[in-house]
Amino acid sequence: MKIVGAASAGSVLATNAAGAAAPAELPRAEILPLSSTSEVFVPPRGRGFNKFSFDFPEPSVAFDNLRFGFIVFGRDNAYAMDPHGMEATVTPAGMRISCKGFTWAGGQEKHDGTLVATLKKTADGVDIDITASMDQPIKTVTSIVRGIPRGKLSSSGGDFADVRDNEMLLGYPFGGGDLMLAGGLTTPVAVIQSADDAYFTMSSLDDRVRTKRIYLAPGENGYKAELIHEGEGWLDQKKIRVPTWRLARTKTAEAAYAPHYEHIRTAYHFPDFATRPDVPAWLHETALVLTLHGQHYTGYIFNDYAKQLEILRWVNTQIPGKRVLAFMSSWDGRYYWDYPNYKVNDRMGGDAGFRTLITEGQKMGFHMMPMFGMNTANKKQPGWARIADAVTHKVDGDEVDLNWVDWDNDRHQEGWLGYMNLGVPSWRNHLQGRIDEMITKYGVDAYFLDIAGGHINDTKADMHAGMKQMVTELHTKHPQVLCCGEMHYDAMLEFIPLYHSGGGGKYSRDYIQRHAKFFSHLSTPAPGRGSSGVHESGFGRFNNETLQLNAGSIPTLQFVDDTFDKQRETAAAVIKKARERAGI
Repeated sequence: MKIVGAASAGSVLATNAAGAAAPAELPRAEILPLSSTSEVFVPPRGRGFNKFSFDFPEPSVAFDNLRFGFIVFGRDNAYAMDPHGMEATVTPAGMRISCKGFTWAGGQEKHDGTLVATLKKTADGVDIDITASMDQPIKTVTSIVRGIPRGKLSSSGGDFADVRDNEMLLGYPFGGGDLMLAGGLTTPVAVIQSADDAYFTMSSLDDRVRTKRIYLAPGENGYKAELIHEGEGWLDQKKIRVPTWRLARTKTAEAAYAPHYEHIRTAYHFPDFATRPDVPAWLHETALVLTLHGQHYTGYIFNDYAKQLEILRWVNTQIPGKRVLAFMSSWDGRYYWDYPNYKVNDRMGGDAGFRTLITEGQKMGFHMMPMFGMNTANKKQPGWARIADAVTHKVDGDEVDLNWVDWDNDRHQEGWLGYMNLGVPSWRNHLQGRIDEMITKYGVDAYFLDIAGGHINDTKADMHAGMKQMVTELHTKHPQVLCCGEMHYDAMLEFIPLYHSGGGGKYSRDYIQRHAKFFSHLSTPAPGRGSSGVHESGFGRFNNETLQLNAGSIPTLQFVDDTFDKQRETAAAVIKKARERAGI
C-alpha cells in the first residue's frame, strides 16, 4: 500500500517547538483510479450478468492485500465516490475512508452526498462498516472488494463447486428478491476455497432480515466481489448504516463457516429444538411423514378424503399412527387456483368427508396437517378486492406476480396469482383467520405454510415481521398446534421449528438442525413412476435403492394416485426403514 505523508502506519509522534510530543497527522493511503472493468474479464469468458457497457468509476484503496471501493444507489441511479472528495486515513485499528460528494453518468456529473467506511483489521481478516447519506432515499450500498483468490465456491454451508470462469450472483433471502436470476442463500455467507488449507469467507453480520447479494466477477488473478446491502423497501432512508461485512481467511471450511452461524444463532435467538416451546411433544416422536396428495390445479384428484383415510388405516397396520405426521397437500380444491379460500372441497368429499378424515385419523394417533399458501392469492377469486392492497411490490416498485409456473401445460407461465405480503394487515388477517378456523372447527394438529421462505423486500411493509407476528399470535392462541414451513432462511428458525425442504448443507446442517427438523419436499418422486403429485414438476425418478430417503430428513412417503393400489410393497419398505431409524 502506497502511503502519502508519514513513513509509518502506526501512531507516529512529532515534537513541537516547546519539546512536547504531539500526535502527528495520521498516514493517508493512495486513491486508486479503478473502474468497473478493472481486473475482470472483459468480455466475460463464462456466464455473465447485466453490466455497464463503459468504464464506471470505482475509486478504491488498498488494505490487507485487498482493494476496497463503494457505490451508492438511489431510487433513480448509481453513484460513485468522487475521487477528488475522497480521503483514506490509516488508523491504529485499520483504515478510515471518507468521501464528500458522488459522481454519476460515469463520472461526468456530480451529486452531493457523503460516505464513511471503516476497515477494521481482525485476527483473520477485515470487518467493513459503512454509513452513506444523500439528499434522496438510498436504495442500496455496495462494497467492492478486489483481490479475492479464485477457487471453488460454497454458499450457505453447501458443498464446494468449481464455477470456472462464470460470474456468480447469490441472493439472500429467496434469491435476493429475484428468484429467476440469483442463486438463493438461506443466510448471507459464501466461502471460496483456493487451496487445501486456504478459505476466504464473505459474510454479513446483520441482525435483521434485509436483502443481501454477493456478486463475483472473475479475473486472471482473482475475484472482484460486490457485497450488496439493500435497505428496507418500505422506508425512505436518506442515511443508511450498512451492517458489518466480514472477510476472513481460515485454514478449514469448518472454521470459515462457524463464526457466521454462531452470529445468526445469537442474533435471532434460536431456541434449541429439544426444548423449544413451539414443538408439541408428539413431534419429538415423529418417525414418518406421509404426503397425501389431493387435487391438482386442473381438478384431477389423486386421493379424495375417503381414499386418504383408507391410506391412513393401512399405514396404521405398518407403524403406530401416533408416530406419523399426515401432510395434506391440496386438501382445499384445485391446487393454487382456489388459494386463498381454504375451504373443504365438495369434489374431495365435502365437510362430512373432511371431518371424518381428521377425526378418524386422529383416533388412530395420526397428526393432521393441512396446507396453506403463505403468500399466494388468485386475483380471479371473488374475495380478491378485500386483500388486493397486500400484493407485493419490489423495492423498485414493480408488482410481483407468482408467474414462474406453467399450471395448465400450454407452455406459458400463468400470471393470475398475486404474491402477497403478510406485513400488510388485510392479508395477514385473512390468512390467519382461515388457519384459525381450520384449527378451531376441525381440530387439526398443525398447519403448513407454502413458500414460507419467499421473502421479498416490499415497498409497503416488512414481510418477515408480518410472518413472525401471525405465527406468534396463532401459537399464543393454540399453543399445541405446530407451524411448519416449506423452506427457510436463517431468521425463521426463531419461530418455525419444522420444514419440508432444505435442512442445511455439509457445513451448516449441524448448526441448523440444532434448532429445526426437516422432511422431504412434496414434489419428491413417489414410488413407481416418480410422480410429483400436485406439484408442477411432473415426473422424477424414484430411487429404489435409497427409497428416496435423505439422511438429514425425517423419512417421507408420498402417496399419489397409484401408490396405494400399485406400489404398496415399496411403500411398506419405506415405512420399515422409518421404523428402523426410529428404533420401533
